[in-house]
Amino acid sequence: MHEFAEWLQQYIDFDVAIITKLAVSLLIVLGLFLLRILFIRIAFRSIDKEDVKSRYFWKRGIKNVYYVLVVTLIGLYWLEHMSSFATFLGLFSAGLAIALKDPLVNFAGWLFIIIRKPLKLGDRVEIGDHAGDVIDIRFFQFTINEIKNWVDADQSTGRIIHVPNGYVFLYPQASYNQGFEYIWNEISVMITFESNWDKAQELLEIIVKEHAEQFSFSARKKLIEASKKYMIFYGTLTPIVYLSVKDSGVQLTMRYLIDPRKRRTSEHNIWHDVLKAFRAQDDLDLAYPTQRIYYNPVEGKPGTTK
Repeated sequence: MHEFAEWLQQYIDFDVAIITKLAVSLLIVLGLFLLRILFIRIAFRSIDKEDVKSRYFWKRGIKNVYYVLVVTLIGLYWLEHMSSFATFLGLFSAGLAIALKDPLVNFAGWLFIIIRKPLKLGDRVEIGDHAGDVIDIRFFQFTINEIKNWVDADQSTGRIIHVPNGYVFLYPQASYNQGFEYIWNEISVMITFESNWDKAQELLEIIVKEHAEQFSFSARKKLIEASKKYMIFYGTLTPIVYLSVKDSGVQLTMRYLIDPRKRRTSEHNIWHDVLKAFRAQDDLDLAYPTQRIYYNPVEGKPGTTK
């Protein structure tokens, strides 16, 4: 290597020691890169092709180890002959803190994500103005498959968003999965004041229980597990129908537990049964904002027409 450096110095005006260090650093990078490829191939041969999650974790883990070894070995090699490592390290750290403020914050965010786990692969999260399913976590950013935005009911938009890891220090993180793996969903049905709201409430209770009651049983087990880590408590987990009065009519709200990824499907199925059931009833009408003339002496109750 030293002879090669002397030969190269004839054509490039660089110190032999510097050229030697650059050449050795290049060999370290290439050697570790080949080892990285080798270990990934060995891992992939040992893991079933259908096990996508395990293959991803092994590939990501080997890649992270590769970066750590490259930085460590090259750093130790270049600093081997320095007389004051502490002084250099202090100056180097100060320079990095000023010049690389954002990358350092993002790297600290990655450490926070790995250690505290406010989010992990597969989680559905909302942070800042972005929401989606976490599909990748790297040193400086994590990637989500976007939901919401112009698409209703928490379905995917098809866009991929790269979020800086430093966001975990700046914005609250809402998780759909951690602790309690279900969310409460509500569907409101508005009927006219003249409709038989007692019958409507009974019909809606039957419909919502048919579609969502099975989630209540599994949710109860999840709630017990979640209460060991978080102070989460719900008195009632079964579907329920609430009644209230609005300007346009009587509002009946179905509240039930659902898997976050099945929210739109559940709404579709419930609304299908609601419309079908209401169509068969002569004393039930859906309400909507409208105007009409109300003549109390004729339409009002006997005691209010005087």
